[in-house]
Amino acid sequence: AGMNGTAIENFVCVIFNVSFMNCTWHVGRTATEDTQYFLHWRPSKKEDVTECQNYIKDSSGRHTGCRFQNVTIENKNAYFLVNESRSGQNIHISDYIIVEKLTPPLNVTVNCTEASHRCSIRWQPPRTSHVKKSSCFKYEIVIENK
Repeated sequence: AGMNGTAIENFVCVIFNVSFMNCTWHVGRTATEDTQYFLHWRPSKKEDVTECQNYIKDSSGRHTGCRFQNVTIENKNAYFLVNESRSGQNIHISDYIIVEKLTPPLNVTVNCTEASHRCSIRWQPPRTSHVKKSSCFKYEIVIENK
């Protein structure tokens, strides 16, 4: 849990535009301004652990997040580790959330016929960083008369 409440809190990662990921956290409740955090991660068991190369910083210069590019997560077993510089402790992050903001469906086409007063709407599933089954998606169509 870090030394005397200095461990990070509310660790969340958001994947967007298929391969970009921002991870953010709150500084520990009792962390001093000279406490620094270093994020390491491994997207799968097959890959090596790497440190963040693009930190997000607060007004005190402490790392409060990281921006990643070219992210792929093959399964649900991503591994995150934070090193806290003041105590030198490695803090394994076991309680985290990964959210993916999806792109819109691809190749949307609409074909309407006047005679039958019907329309056919087709699309392809959005691109994602890790979901491979199109059956995982549910869609809602909102039709507006203009």
